[in-house]
Amino acid sequence: MQLLKNLLIVENRKKFLRLKVRSHSGKTGITRKTGGIVNLVVDTSVWSLLLRREKHDPENDYLIQLKMHLRREDCIFIIGNILQELLDGIKNHKSFELTVEYLKPFHMIEISRTDYIDASRLKNHCRSRGINAGSVDFLIASVCINNHCPLLTADKDFEHIARHSKLMLVKSNQFNV
Repeated sequence: MQLLKNLLIVENRKKFLRLKVRSHSGKTGITRKTGGIVNLVVDTSVWSLLLRREKHDPENDYLIQLKMHLRREDCIFIIGNILQELLDGIKNHKSFELTVEYLKPFHMIEISRTDYIDASRLKNHCRSRGINAGSVDFLIASVCINNHCPLLTADKDFEHIARHSKLMLVKSNQFNV
């Protein structure tokens, strides 16, 4: 996969293959001690910028944020829907397996019954205020809210959802809570 190769050429390949994901405090969200995010969910839109593009814009705020969190060894989570979206459509077997291997170190957040119910509540609440987004987006938002994890995303639908919920977004080199 050319995209993954580009990333590994730009960054130290061994560092990424031995990537350790962790939380400095064991807590989620914003910490008072460091003022930084220690746990976050990275959305498909940001992973796609990194893994599916032939060329990377070195000035892209979302890639800068993702690389910063990778270097800091923050605990980056993946939700099952995000993993599936990233793998869907990869036709080349080798590229598929490289992507699976690259994403393996990142912890998975299991989706609960409560997450699904809260996602429906959130969708109904937002729809009553004229906000429309896909059901998967509301599920991702619900999982982030329930696990107190900020979301790093380039998808503008989440900005609308965040205005009407407790969803925290990581955006443009600053933390929005």
